[in-house]
Amino acid sequence: MTAPATAAPRRKRSAMDVLRELRQPKVAVMLALGFASGLPFLLTAGTFGYWLRDAGTGLTAIGFISWVGLAYVLKPFWAPIIDRVDVPLLGRLGRRRGWLLLSQLVVALGLVAMAAAGPADLTRIGVFALVVAWASATQDIVVDAWRIESSSDPEETGLLASTYALGYRVAIIIADAAVIAAAAHFGWPQSYVATAVLMAVGVAATFFAQEPARADAVMQSKAALWTPRGFFDAVVGPFIDFFSTHKAVGLLMLAAIAAYRLPDYLMGPMYNPFYHDLGLSKDVVAVVRGATGLPAAFAGIAVSGLFAVRFGLFPTLVAGSILQGLGTASFALLTASHDVGLFTAVMTLDNFAQAFAGVALVAYMSSLTSLGYTATQYALLSSTYAFLGKFLKGFSGQVVDGLAVTQGQMGAYATAWIGTGLTAIPPILLMLLLARVHARAARTAPA
Repeated sequence: MTAPATAAPRRKRSAMDVLRELRQPKVAVMLALGFASGLPFLLTAGTFGYWLRDAGTGLTAIGFISWVGLAYVLKPFWAPIIDRVDVPLLGRLGRRRGWLLLSQLVVALGLVAMAAAGPADLTRIGVFALVVAWASATQDIVVDAWRIESSSDPEETGLLASTYALGYRVAIIIADAAVIAAAAHFGWPQSYVATAVLMAVGVAATFFAQEPARADAVMQSKAALWTPRGFFDAVVGPFIDFFSTHKAVGLLMLAAIAAYRLPDYLMGPMYNPFYHDLGLSKDVVAVVRGATGLPAAFAGIAVSGLFAVRFGLFPTLVAGSILQGLGTASFALLTASHDVGLFTAVMTLDNFAQAFAGVALVAYMSSLTSLGYTATQYALLSSTYAFLGKFLKGFSGQVVDGLAVTQGQMGAYATAWIGTGLTAIPPILLMLLLARVHARAARTAPA
């Protein structure tokens, strides 16, 4: 048999090539959509916990109400609909853009409803927070699919992933530092209404975005969702495709992804209550978070990309897990000293670590999806990494309250931070194992 022709090696991009790619309209759209994805996240999580603690809500209740974030891990259940069905009335914008606009409008209205309800009635504000989380998760499904389908090659996938991460981190800083500072001077409800107005950034990006054309031929070849064949392919097809591609290694991939963000998630609801209990003012927290958050996150994004180019994806994933563990455990230092300088150093390390690890994980998960199942497969992967942490974090307040009985409030926090940092060890081991499996497969693969 004649050996197949070898593909010509891809030409390395020069600095001018990269600069030209940065001027593409879709890069600006990706930045804005990343911002819109990141903005609601903390408003139903950490920042929401600060508001509740400020109103006198107990840590156990704050931990349990953080379960509204489980909406993010249930995405695979409605992702097939988003992959195959146009939004009524908004379908003329295109499937991706129609779902984007709908989810963004619901997020904005839900934030206004949270502001109107207030924490006096935990049930009512919890329901509105759940609506925001559901709409935000829906937006994430579409943004992830748009990012992957709009990329023309793997290098552009990495570029858009980094751009998305930058926009996301900017929004996280605003939803954290800016909202806390505004709450100190204008009140929590007014701050939440302001974030609802900021969702206009995502709405504008939706109108400027182009519907991805690369996956159109693949999607048009599939049967309609409402037919038996189409329903089976939409719901079961993504999972069959994933495991037929990756075989048994797919289970190892899912296990590694599920454990990867545990250091970030497990004590997530306790970050802002912790600052409150340290006695730090809202202005101090806002200034430190704002001053360190964006520069440290930008550095983490850039270093993660350079590290991946120089050493490869799996070493980057391992390094990101180590950094996450160290960043989370370092919060225990604050229980011994409330020095603002130390607080600044810890916040800088934490933001750098989260950005570094986040870019590595997004790039890895994006590489595992297939056209035609983009939204559902990425929703599966992103739900996998979020499910375990988001479920366990609901008990974070109960754990701290339980430890406080024998160790005191600060001792309980210190033990919880160190214990959470140690959860970085399992994903490190799993990623090292995956790296060995991939290296062995590459050595034994036929030419």
